[in-house]
Amino acid sequence: MSRDWRDDRIEELLAQNAALMAQVEKLTARVAALEDKIRKSSRNSSKPPSSDGPQAPARPKKPPSGRKPGGQPGHQRHERPMVPADEVNKRVVLKPRCCGGCGEPLAGTDATPHRHQVFEVPQVLPFVTEYEQHTLPCPCGAVTAAELPEGVPTGSFGPSVVALVALLTGVYRLSKRAVPELLRDLFGLSMSVGAVIGCQKQASEALVLPYALALQASLDEPVKHADETGWREARGRAWLWVVVTASVTVFLVHLRRNTDAARSLLVRAAGVLVTDRHGAYNWWPGHMRQFCWAHLIRDFTAISERGGDSERIGNALLAETKRMFGWWHRVRDGTLARSSFTAYMRDLRRKVEDLLDEGAGSLHPKTAKTCKKLVGSVESLWTFVRVVGIEPTNNVAERSVRHAVLWRRMCQGTHSELGSRFVERILTANATLRQQGRNLLQFLRDACVARLHATAPPSLLTTAEQHDPLTARLAA
Repeated sequence: MSRDWRDDRIEELLAQNAALMAQVEKLTARVAALEDKIRKSSRNSSKPPSSDGPQAPARPKKPPSGRKPGGQPGHQRHERPMVPADEVNKRVVLKPRCCGGCGEPLAGTDATPHRHQVFEVPQVLPFVTEYEQHTLPCPCGAVTAAELPEGVPTGSFGPSVVALVALLTGVYRLSKRAVPELLRDLFGLSMSVGAVIGCQKQASEALVLPYALALQASLDEPVKHADETGWREARGRAWLWVVVTASVTVFLVHLRRNTDAARSLLVRAAGVLVTDRHGAYNWWPGHMRQFCWAHLIRDFTAISERGGDSERIGNALLAETKRMFGWWHRVRDGTLARSSFTAYMRDLRRKVEDLLDEGAGSLHPKTAKTCKKLVGSVESLWTFVRVVGIEPTNNVAERSVRHAVLWRRMCQGTHSELGSRFVERILTANATLRQQGRNLLQFLRDACVARLHATAPPSLLTTAEQHDPLTARLAA
């Protein structure tokens, strides 16, 4: 029997329908991706809160407590200590001449007078040393010029000025044009912008060995927190990496945000590493890595905002996370025994892993992708439960980069590799010494003096670490 024209038409319509359905599916997926992109904020992604914009919904606020602003009754007081009596520069004795009640003359001395101290900053002028370098002729025809003594800088500024410039630019984030203005206002010291750059270079050279020893000391620490943030070098994209340990904080500027960059800072896997889920850290053993649960909350929030089964799974994961942090805060405050916390977490862990397994089979591709990755790295979710002393978040590292982020926004990064070396060294010195409660300006001054005299610089390490044999070999 011959083929009917209507059969051809039906096949043509079916083909058109299939093509249209495929196009609808493609466009639907594209719309979903665009909607997901529009919904991205600091609540459900790694975007900073400053990128949310004024149209973003306000974060939920806690209900008013009814208390007045400021310090509350019973809070720990932070008072400036009194200067000892033998260290006071000037003393003024005040005695009442007559009684405030009857007017009768008064005499005698109060055994415990009230001490009221007023602080003033004296005017500071630069201490200028002039070296007269005579050039004398010899009957033989040669002319000889006197050389500067050993340890005298060939430039115009000594170690104290170099250290102060490094402090003002690298810690207090003053621009290279603002530093000369401040030095002129405070000390009557004249300095050019080029001299500021020269001082930075000298300070950076003085910190080479202290930085190297701090990086070496971080390698074998039992707990490390690592993070990275954007930077710019020579108007190109770069990244500022940081590793925080109990004793040191080390920064590194690298042109990449990949495994090679992470290995440049962390070098080898030793101890527990707390990070976000960035793939650059995936070479670290999973059982010795802890994912940041603050980042996981953003992932779960993103899942909950996709509707359908994603919404149910995301909300359930957020509920379990809230329950977990409630217990964890009690452990931290000492109101819940760690043994009880560990027991509670067994059931919670099972529920979370079941939800992630369910999410891995979700029809939403992004939900499925996120959950599959977490299922594949599930052991990195619970290291803080198994190992004492591990935090479930990476707030330690994130706090350490905030200073650098503010600096980057003001100066737009560095113009050269030498500038990046200064950044990572001064940030390392600042963060580490603040950790240890040591004076940064004095450290920089001592390091610059050591550079001039070619002697051993001060160390960023504690006394015990300085006596470590490996550290001693590196210093030598």
